[in-house]
Amino acid sequence: MERTRVLGVCCALAVCGALTAGCTDGDGAKGGSSGTASGSPRASASAAPGAEAEPRPVTAPTVEADPAKLPGTAAEARALIRKVLGGPEMFGSKAVRGTPYESDPSRWAVLGEDCVWQREELPDDVLATLTRHYVVPAAGKKGEARMSATVTVHRTALDAAWEQAGMLEEALGCEEQTLREGERLTGLTSQAQAGGEGANNHSDDMLYETGECVSDTRGGPYPYWWNQLQLGPVVVSTSVCGGRGQDEDELNTLAGTAGPMMMVRVQDAIGRPVEDPGEDSKKSEKSEKSTGSTGSTGSTESKDAEATKDAGDSSAAGDGGA
Repeated sequence: MERTRVLGVCCALAVCGALTAGCTDGDGAKGGSSGTASGSPRASASAAPGAEAEPRPVTAPTVEADPAKLPGTAAEARALIRKVLGGPEMFGSKAVRGTPYESDPSRWAVLGEDCVWQREELPDDVLATLTRHYVVPAAGKKGEARMSATVTVHRTALDAAWEQAGMLEEALGCEEQTLREGERLTGLTSQAQAGGEGANNHSDDMLYETGECVSDTRGGPYPYWWNQLQLGPVVVSTSVCGGRGQDEDELNTLAGTAGPMMMVRVQDAIGRPVEDPGEDSKKSEKSEKSTGSTGSTGSTESKDAEATKDAGDSSAAGDGGA
């Protein structure tokens, strides 16, 4: 069941134009960051600044956050994160744990005004966050690929929406970013699709970013993807930084699996199905038809009763005349 739903979300990401997942913070992951954001929760960025945005088809959301299921404490948020954030298997059979495997959960990544990533203490609006790191080891003529996955639980959905807005602004203000000394991202472009836009019927908001990753030790530039999804107060993100000799199809496979898998787990933990407004209309129409049918039957029965009564009265009058 989970695999079927993951494939559905995966296809939605593909329709957006790129299976994206990429970026790393000071420890290798860009997830969970307020950065230097100052935009609104509905802010957006495009790959071609100044170009007109193409019309986005509207889809019907299929799931929404259930207020009764949302974590209210840091302990509950940490428990939810452990349910959502998986191991290397999220990135396929060749992936293994990176070093370090987990980042310090008491801190998160923040992009400074100088476009350099650094780790800072969690802000008040974040209940908990955790980042894990993975690699596909070098083999033969192919170099190492690096991946990360982050889950952040905010206090409210609005706080999560502000994080989404901040991530978009970061790409606009910092098309080149320093992850740590000797490692950087270049040529970054970002796009967003709110719930109901395009093929995004599985989250409140979806961001994706592309560019290249460059390392003084690993070489490059290599393809880079990053994807971030929000449902209620929960934000999940995944990243992929390619390596020597790896083609984009291989990297797309890495990039397009972990994020959807985690979002399905978020839906299972805090989501509820969205009622289709069309169903209410259908029920109403069915009810009206049923009522109309009953009314018609009642009218017919009333006429039959009146006819029987008239016949009886007529018969009684005849008997009396005899």
